[in-house]
Amino acid sequence: MKLYFAPRTRAVRARWLLEELGVHYELVRLDLARQENSTPEYLAVHPLGEVPALVDGDVTLLESLSICLHLADRFPEKHLAPPVGSAERGPYYRWMVFAEMSLDSVVMEFYWHARAAEEKQASAHSDEALAKHRARLGAVLEVIHVGLDGREFLVGGAFTAADVVMASILHLANTLRLLDGHPRLVEYVKRHSQRPAVRKAVSG
Repeated sequence: MKLYFAPRTRAVRARWLLEELGVHYELVRLDLARQENSTPEYLAVHPLGEVPALVDGDVTLLESLSICLHLADRFPEKHLAPPVGSAERGPYYRWMVFAEMSLDSVVMEFYWHARAAEEKQASAHSDEALAKHRARLGAVLEVIHVGLDGREFLVGGAFTAADVVMASILHLANTLRLLDGHPRLVEYVKRHSQRPAVRKAVSG
């Protein structure tokens, strides 16, 4: 397997899961500042020039969520996804997609606003738009807060790929100070961020 990777991107999620699985893979680092993701060679892998991309034999996967879903099922003996047909499989799908579609989308609104402020550029977000995003974020975080009530993991009683995806997004939210007032979510992020596989995934 070959993972096309750049630090501080969604590729970290895929690398984190690969490290959790403990399987052999080739890491291809792309320097986005040097536009190594825009070469003809890489565009043949990912037509949009985005990361991550995973080549697994004859299969090429784009998007971090699809990669994580694929990898967790590819190695069922590692138990990073509930078995198909089990009672936990539905909640597992729910949290994987909820993290990517509901949480990530709103967190990224704040990320780009913060980037614009750092670079002293005009933000596309008015105060009214940011207030709407903050209300949406509050509702999304409450869903996760309730889901983690009395639980260390999102699904069943064990760590799964759903925790990889959720914790990686919540980590960015915490960095942006969006989890202030949500100690349960902060604790969840800190606990999973201490896993050895995370340290390898962010090592560059």
